[in-house]
Amino acid sequence: MRIIQIIDSLDAGGAERMAVNYANALVDKIEFSGLVATRKEGSLLHQIHPNVSYLFLNKKKRLDTAALFRLRSYVLKNKVTHVHAHSTSFFLAFLLKMSLPSLTIIRHDHYGNNEFLATRPYFVLKLTAYFFNGIIAVNQKLKDWSEQKLKAKNVIFLPNFPVIEMGIVGDTVLKGVEGRRIVSLANLREQKNHFLLLEVARKLRQFQPNWTFHLVGQDFEDKYSEQIRRLIMDYDLENNVFLYGSKQDVENILSQSDIAILTSQSEGLPVALLEYGLYKKAVVVTRVGEIPMIVQHGKNGFIVDSNEPDLYYQSLVELIKDEALRFDFGNALYSCIQAEYSAENVLRKYLNWLKKS
Repeated sequence: MRIIQIIDSLDAGGAERMAVNYANALVDKIEFSGLVATRKEGSLLHQIHPNVSYLFLNKKKRLDTAALFRLRSYVLKNKVTHVHAHSTSFFLAFLLKMSLPSLTIIRHDHYGNNEFLATRPYFVLKLTAYFFNGIIAVNQKLKDWSEQKLKAKNVIFLPNFPVIEMGIVGDTVLKGVEGRRIVSLANLREQKNHFLLLEVARKLRQFQPNWTFHLVGQDFEDKYSEQIRRLIMDYDLENNVFLYGSKQDVENILSQSDIAILTSQSEGLPVALLEYGLYKKAVVVTRVGEIPMIVQHGKNGFIVDSNEPDLYYQSLVELIKDEALRFDFGNALYSCIQAEYSAENVLRKYLNWLKKS
């Protein structure tokens, strides 16, 4: 098989990470592995394996015929057999299929607002669904949605998977006191619900002022991030909550952290949680998306409802007070990730499914 991944940008988001992860992991498993960024490059550019064929289309608009023909030429030149389109790049894959009908095209659904699927727009998805040979969903809810709403026949649930970083310089230095750091790997988007994090941070500051929160993720410099910054000041958290923007040295950042958290009000299957497990971090997370399939409360982490700040705070305090429990949770989560969410397991299912698609 000769497969390319297509993604709109190489910013450090979950779908973008998975496009890079698939391209990198397939290098040694198939004849040809490529990656195409359609609209924008970004920090993940430096994580692409040197043996992955890379193309940047510099697409300027939704119907960019010049970009489409550059992609078509690339596909023909490299004798590509399968196009794996992530998130909104599916439409470009559909247009490509119109000019190259023999191509096998796959849509990878990373939709993150799983708690609000009832309001998800799907006209274009349904219009183009017939032309796709299959759909990959990152959780069971999305699989069911595609089968029910789009009447899609060949849908598979494949979880995201984490990978060890390659060639990343660990240059981020976290503020705060060593042994007292709580990290959140989440872009500053509404679904990530940093307001819950700040409410918990305000409570914690009163009783554990030496513990600090470290927010790593892309800042879109919009109203949401403005609200976060304003609340940090209003809650007097300037010395307890720190923003770092988008960073690539995840392993380095997590090595400086003692607890890892997610406060999302909606999720698919967050890559951040898989990375927490890969690096043996104790976690407190919210009960959304596919997270309950990974985190078992009291066994490999704490999981609470997203609208329960008091319970979230209590769980965090329990971890803060018990270093042995943090160690046990971290090892248990690592074992879960290795057993169920390794690249080897997912890619074996993926390639077997593609052969039948």
